Amino acid sequence: MENLEIEQNRLPKGTLSIAGAESGGTAGIHADLKAFQEVGVYGMATITAIVGRHPKTNKNVHPIDLEAIEAQFATAVARNPIDSIKTGMLFSQQVIKLVANMLNTFDVPRPVVDPVMIGKLDSKLLNDDAIATLQSEIFPLAKLITPNMMEASVLLGNRKIEKVTDLAQAAIDLHEQGPQHIIVKGGRLEGPAIDVLYDGKTLTYYEAPRIQTQNTSGAGDSYSAAIAAYLAQDYEMEAAVLAAKQLVTTAIAHSFSYSSMPGPVNIIGAKNYDSALKVRMYK
Repeated sequence: MENLEIEQNRLPKGTLSIAGAESGGTAGIHADLKAFQEVGVYGMATITAIVGRHPKTNKNVHPIDLEAIEAQFATAVARNPIDSIKTGMLFSQQVIKLVANMLNTFDVPRPVVDPVMIGKLDSKLLNDDAIATLQSEIFPLAKLITPNMMEASVLLGNRKIEKVTDLAQAAIDLHEQGPQHIIVKGGRLEGPAIDVLYDGKTLTYYEAPRIQTQNTSGAGDSYSAAIAAYLAQDYEMEAAVLAAKQLVTTAIAHSFSYSSMPGPVNIIGAKNYDSALKVRMYK
């Protein structure tokens, strides 16, 4: 059999997710890896916690040992290209401090920080004592943070966020906490699904039709992961957000559920769907 030479110049870009693993496959690391694959980057993972409810103890979050987190990260960066990174559920103050140290030590490019604090069903995914640490240790390192409305409210002292102008002001005020860019997601507003991006100078709005479905598990994770993957492919921020929101909007339109519980967005193949749900970007 003839030997085939590998074309080294076609190596894919690489994106690493540092997040929790949701055992049902709908969110967290599982959603991130699906989004990475769909966008076309080589996905890697550092798992911070396992989310899965024990049938007897009812315990839902099972933290990973700090040494194991550090080992996963060290293995990923030693073996593969890291062209962007996404952080998700960090859960505890100790993990946040470790991740901040790892990001500083490796000088990770294009960190996208999803400040996972409150889940779809208002479940608590970040300890109270860790919020200030996230703001002081991680936000100043971020190329972008991607809070939803509830998370932005908490980060701004439980401020009310009820309309699009509130999203814009929240993005402006969160910029003072250190990240280069902020996008505040208006998933719980009435009317169109509007998100607001701020870069320190300009507000950019992204508007998509609102899709009436309960099957939106993993939407936020997929969104931030897709942005990170597009940034790895050298998209500018505005273009990366636009492409990611189009991808996730299409994935929501094709969402599904195996039961009566809220199911996942279906990002697999979303780039190839003929979606009439076009995202509009304006300033």
